[in-house]
Amino acid sequence: MYRIINRRRVRQLRKMRFWRRRSTDLTKPRLCIFRSSRHIQAQVIDDAKGIVLACASSIEADVKSTGLRGKEMAVKVGAVVAERAKNAGVTTVVFDRNGFTYHGRVQVLADSAREAGLQF
Repeated sequence: MYRIINRRRVRQLRKMRFWRRRSTDLTKPRLCIFRSSRHIQAQVIDDAKGIVLACASSIEADVKSTGLRGKEMAVKVGAVVAERAKNAGVTTVVFDRNGFTYHGRVQVLADSAREAGLQF
């Protein structure tokens, strides 16, 4: 039990480290991700206006119908969110890994979004 609580606490500390740096510069939208054990979600958020500009998730019907899982699904979600962000007029973002380590599905999603045209 202590190990689970400690893991959550470490993730919260990583999130706070990001927000301390981020709070001074809100000019660029952020690409925020959330990873669960089965799914992955990504949003492009404009914090200055408080709106979501683009989003993609492995739960969506058009993405889910591909039948991919794991890292392959993260590649698809990264490409879809980058395409939707470019359609919304966003080319440069700040990557918010939301306290997750930059490894595995998080890294693959970020690389896929970069290849699809987002700059961060």
